[in-house]
Amino acid sequence: MKGRTIVLDHIQGREAAALMVDGKLDDFLIEADAPAPGTIYRARADRPMKGQGGMFLTTPDGPAFLRQVKGLAPGALLLVQVSGYAEPGKAIPVTNRILFKSRYAIVTPDAPGLNISRSIKDDNTRDRLIEIAHAQMDGSAYGLILRSCCASADDDEIAEDISAMLAQAEQVMGDAGTEPELLSEGDGPHLLAWRDWTDPADVETKAGGFETHGVLDALDVARGIAEPLPGAGTLYIEPTRALVAVDVNTGADTSLAAGTKANFACAKRLPRALRLRGLAGQITLDLAPMPKKDRRGFEAALKAAFRSDPDETTLAGWTPLGHFELHRKRGRAPLAEILK
Repeated sequence: MKGRTIVLDHIQGREAAALMVDGKLDDFLIEADAPAPGTIYRARADRPMKGQGGMFLTTPDGPAFLRQVKGLAPGALLLVQVSGYAEPGKAIPVTNRILFKSRYAIVTPDAPGLNISRSIKDDNTRDRLIEIAHAQMDGSAYGLILRSCCASADDDEIAEDISAMLAQAEQVMGDAGTEPELLSEGDGPHLLAWRDWTDPADVETKAGGFETHGVLDALDVARGIAEPLPGAGTLYIEPTRALVAVDVNTGADTSLAAGTKANFACAKRLPRALRLRGLAGQITLDLAPMPKKDRRGFEAALKAAFRSDPDETTLAGWTPLGHFELHRKRGRAPLAEILK
């Protein structure tokens, strides 16, 4: 099946959303038990973490950890936003740089100014959008970023989105409570799908859509450790307590170029494989044998593959043993921990 389809459904009683591209599962979002990224708390500073430049905070959902604090005294109240998912047993990661993000607009209370996505190149479109931004943000000290999907959106929809995000920001930022409190919940999978999967797509909302479109079969593969590569190769992806280990296997291909072909196929498939499994943190690739002269090309292919991935990934480079390391932001909960 050609084209893009967004399927909104539930699985094991949890809200979930799937993005199918040309009949294959390209992305999957599912409700987790932990607070969703984007959740905003009024928190109380608890105790500093010496040597790490951070502070433990008290929130209604348990302890949180804020990095790079300066001048924050224990007992002080502050607004923080959940920035990702914590490893089991660790505090909720939060940031004090609050963002109010929707499909078209991002309101930035701590960063004034009106900005338009750099991917929008047309001068007439940029002029049209800046007029809408000025009209909706008139008199506000908050900043605004208009996202790339505004280029093809209706003016009234953009204006309505800006107005809604600005009203939410003013309500949350102006809250004058004196105790730790949940002020705004992060977006669920269905809302995230509308917010972030902005390319044109058919939308399926009928119950049972996951089975109809082959999502459940794709999830069975994603819940395992093996990810097939084009040809005879296979990726084996195994999370441990310390890191995620990825082994590239050439399978039955015994040609001289088998290792190079499998490694370049890995570079192309790895972002999707990690995304569907919700895996992040330290990731080590045990690649198939290939000449050192092909390493630069492999790095370029890996960088290109991660460029369009929604979760921030840092390519750390090669180890003395010939492994390749990268670090990925924990923007999702591991699929294996949610679907059991």
